[in-house]
Amino acid sequence: MGCSNCSSDGGVPGGCKSNGSCGTGSCGKLSVFDWLADVELPNGQSPYDIVEVRFKNSRKGFYRNIKNYQLQVGDVVVVDASPGYDLGIVSVIGELARIQVRKKTNNFKAHEAREIYRKASSEEIEKWQKYRGLESETMFASRKLASELALQMKISDVEYQGDGNKATFYYTAEERIDFRQLIRDLADEFKLKIEMKQIGVRQEAARLGGIGSCGRELCCSTWLTDFRSVSTASARYQQLSLNPQKLAGQCGKLKCCLNYELDAYLDALKKFPSSDIRLKTEKGIAYHVKTDVFKEQMWYVQDDKSNPGSGGFIPLTPDRVKEIIALNKEGKTPTDLKDYMIEVEVEIPDYTDVVGQDSLSRFEHVFKNKKKKKRSNNTKRNQPSAKESGSGQNKNAGNKPKDLKQANNRPVKKVNKPNPNAKPNPNAKGKPNPKGKPNPNAKPKPKSQGQGEQKVGPRNQPNKKRKPNNGPKPKPNPNQPKAEGSAQNTVKKTGPKKPRPNKPRPNKPNPNQTAKKEE
Repeated sequence: MGCSNCSSDGGVPGGCKSNGSCGTGSCGKLSVFDWLADVELPNGQSPYDIVEVRFKNSRKGFYRNIKNYQLQVGDVVVVDASPGYDLGIVSVIGELARIQVRKKTNNFKAHEAREIYRKASSEEIEKWQKYRGLESETMFASRKLASELALQMKISDVEYQGDGNKATFYYTAEERIDFRQLIRDLADEFKLKIEMKQIGVRQEAARLGGIGSCGRELCCSTWLTDFRSVSTASARYQQLSLNPQKLAGQCGKLKCCLNYELDAYLDALKKFPSSDIRLKTEKGIAYHVKTDVFKEQMWYVQDDKSNPGSGGFIPLTPDRVKEIIALNKEGKTPTDLKDYMIEVEVEIPDYTDVVGQDSLSRFEHVFKNKKKKKRSNNTKRNQPSAKESGSGQNKNAGNKPKDLKQANNRPVKKVNKPNPNAKPNPNAKGKPNPKGKPNPNAKPKPKSQGQGEQKVGPRNQPNKKRKPNNGPKPKPNPNQPKAEGSAQNTVKKTGPKKPRPNKPRPNKPNPNQTAKKEE
């Protein structure tokens, strides 16, 4: 990718450490390694004056160094363009440039090549970077104009010339496009010369770049320059499944890497017989299933007439298959195909898997136990208790949860609503504590001075049976002063003991509760 894509500040790359000149080949964009740089020229031979110059993305061109400038790879030079001039980066010089010219061009004439004017100055580089920064805005504006004209085209890239007088628009389209009105609109909008170039989807992927399914940068954007046709036959020869999602690349076409190892597969498949031939045996007919080219094995499935559906995969070598085919041509049939089967040996590793680190399912039981625990806890929460299951099952059958806590199966406090038809109990003061445990949060009520009578509480009610206290009662100390707010009830010792009246405290009238009059 170019410096504009991986830059951190001002177009200077943050990670390639080439100080912004991209001498390593523009961060891997069609980079070239000069393996002839250390080779000295013979005596009397002048260096090759044709230089390869790289522009934005994958565009390159050959230019002539007439003035014999001392150029190095990574130098920014000013070259001839029509009209005006353009700026580019030197990518190949010397004898390697001669090899590149022979490889990439046909009938190249050196005197017809455009010349290199000079090395670019700092002002020209700043101006060039300024125009490079306008390319993304121009592309989005051109897409908007094309959509307004209802043109079935996709503008994928825009490239400004070094002097800013010309802009080239690269687009892809399935049909022929009449973009004459679009050129007029673009010229009126940006005030420069417009050039339209149609490219294919592979060229588009090469210009934009990206990451392939292998995890590396696309071959067409890093080193591949010639695009050969790729067919599905190359996938069949390599025993690959014809899945278009796996075989297609970023451009939508078949991957170019399918042709890389095709010749090696074709040479290896010459040893194998045809997979369309069926093998005849006394038990039944065997059909070819798959071929392992590297292990030199052919897998067959045999139809057993006596026991149909019991046949499995039978691996055979190509030589064994040829023997069976020769017997079938002579009119002979072997008894069973398993007599020719290869014994597949499983390699046992030298080390021992003590902990089970090589097992792919070593964590499955952990997750299963966690799921079982969660399910058991949820079922316990949802199940009613033994007392509520019999009595409250029919009452609460049609009730729906009123708040979020009930919807999430969380315990909810029960609120007892007052019964308007119930008669008031004159003896009841409040809710008794069935367990007899004191409330730690309750504050003790202070007693007023001179009060000797004991208040009637829930323990002193006449209807309630009090549990006997078997322990000895402590004797009161007359010299000890009384503490205010103490929980103990004391009685005066002067005079005889008076009987304690058990007067119930009357309940306060409830305005919401309608009490019946005494008859």
